[in-house]
Formats: sequence, structure tokens, C-alpha cells
Amino acid sequence: MKAILVGKEQELTWSNVPDPVLSSEDVLVEIHAAALNRADLMQRAGDYPPPPGCPEWMGLEVAGVIKEMGAEAKEKSNWKIGDQVCALLGGGGYAEYVSVKYDMLMPVPANCSLVEAAAMPEAFATAYLNLFLEGGIKEGNTLLMHAGASGLASVVIPMAKAFGARVITTVLSDEIAASIKHLGADVIVNSRKQDIAQVLKEQLDEGHPVDVAIDCLGGEMMGPCLPYMQRGGRWIMIATLAGNMTQVDLKNIYVRNVRIIGSTLRSRHPSVKAQILASLVRDVWPKVEDGSMLKPTIYKTLPITQAAEAHDILQRGENIGKVVLTVK
Repeated sequence: MKAILVGKEQELTWSNVPDPVLSSEDVLVEIHAAALNRADLMQRAGDYPPPPGCPEWMGLEVAGVIKEMGAEAKEKSNWKIGDQVCALLGGGGYAEYVSVKYDMLMPVPANCSLVEAAAMPEAFATAYLNLFLEGGIKEGNTLLMHAGASGLASVVIPMAKAFGARVITTVLSDEIAASIKHLGADVIVNSRKQDIAQVLKEQLDEGHPVDVAIDCLGGEMMGPCLPYMQRGGRWIMIATLAGNMTQVDLKNIYVRNVRIIGSTLRSRHPSVKAQILASLVRDVWPKVEDGSMLKPTIYKTLPITQAAEAHDILQRGENIGKVVLTVK
């Protein structure tokens, strides 16, 4: 089969690689679409290696059709050859086929295309992990989701709204703010015009302190925001795209019982990931199918042979929503 390999100069090539080998618990998926994530850029740069046992090529989420099944996969699951599925991977999605343990698969929601479904596993699992398992968000809580135009925010915001939360998000321009109105955030902050810490202070004074923050930016702005969290609030760091350093008033942390939580999905044990996927199918898929939660926002679709161009879109930060590669 073919897959996208990274060369010595970080160039991407559509190259021949060995076919996947199935264990007894594995399912062979013919990949029709693979979605991009910022982790792919990090892996390409050599900063985010795949977990042991995963293919060397990139790709954390795909959608396609089951072509083969191991004996235990047939016995332990309800999957059948020919089923349309989406899958959460440790790596290996930029390819024609991938071998996946049966419990890393989810059905494609009834009203979703394979392109839309490919954009769901990583982002939806990350959203669910940080909203509910790490954040413990409840109906009536206020969520701060930074980078409102990101692929992850296009899932986190409608998921939080579907479960009754109030949402504040940040963007870099009024034009971007207009483009994400359909996500349903209650407050959209243009951080180039407004000081987010001051906005959070005003929200606190108005009785809407942030209960949960999901922060992929970090940087200098993170520390000044913490004093305006709800008592017992949870600030969840998932990346530091705006910088690794900030200043934190430690007294505020213990006086207000604010928790700073570091969180990544990729580092979780496969059994934890399987539980998250099962929770998504149980709790979230019905909301996608009945229209009470938005499907993922697809910014652009490109053929797999144009993976480098797709990476450039993410690198420039121009996408509003997900970029997806079509394979078959």
C-alpha cells in the first residue's frame, strides 16, 4: 500500500510501505478520509513521535470501510466487514489502509459523510476528555475555549452548548468572529482589541466566572486570567502555541482553589481511549444525529497527494475548522 512519509528535509512523499499486519483483535480499515491535527505538524518536525507499535507516518483520525477482521475482533465486537467506521489512531492515518483494535472504532453518525466522520474521532475525544473527565463541566457552567477558529474549538463549543454550558471564546479578528458565529458561543472576544483578562474580570463581576478553561495557547496571557476563575475552577492546558512561560499568582491558586491541569489525549492508555470513544457513541452521537449538536466544520478537503499543501494551511493558521485529506 501507499502512505505519506517524511523525508530528511521534512518533505512529504506518497510512497510504498508494507501492508498492515492484523492481530487477532484488529480490524483492517480501508481509509477514505484522514483529518489533520496540529500534532501532525509536530510529528513531521520530529517533536511528537508516535507511540510504540504505531506506524511511523502521521494521522490520528480517519474514516473508511472495514475490509478484514481478526478472530477476536469478530468475537468481541458487533462490527462487520463492509461497515462504515471512523477511528482514533496513535498514528498511521495518512495511508490507504490501517490496522485498528476493534474498540478504537466508532460508527459513522447517520447524517455524516465519511469526510465529516474523519474529522470527528480525535477532536471529539479530546473535547469529551477535557470538558467532562478533566473539566467536570455541568449544565449552567461557563467555559472559556481559546482559539475559537481552531478545529478543536469547532467541536468543543457546540458540544459544551449541547450540554447546557455557557461559552466564551477568543479569536484574532472581527472577520474570524463573524465566521464562527454558527458555533453558538455566547461571548466572542477579539483578543487583538480586548484584554481577555479584563473581559474575564467583567464576566466575574457580572456573575459569570469561568468554571472550566481549555487552553491551547498558554503564553503571557494565561497567568493574568487565573484570578478571575470561579472558586474551584479548572484551567486545562492542552498546548502552548502562544508560548511556554507565564507568571502565576500562587496565592490566588490556593486561596481560590483553582486547579491547573495538563492534559493530552495521545498519552492516555488505550483502555482509557476506548472508554472515551464508547462514551462519545453513547452520549454525543445521538446529539449529532438529531441535530442538537453541530457536525464538525470542514474548512477544506484535499487529496492525500497534496498533504504538504494541507499542512501549509494549518501552519499559516488560516483554517476555520478542520482540513481533511481524501484517500479513496
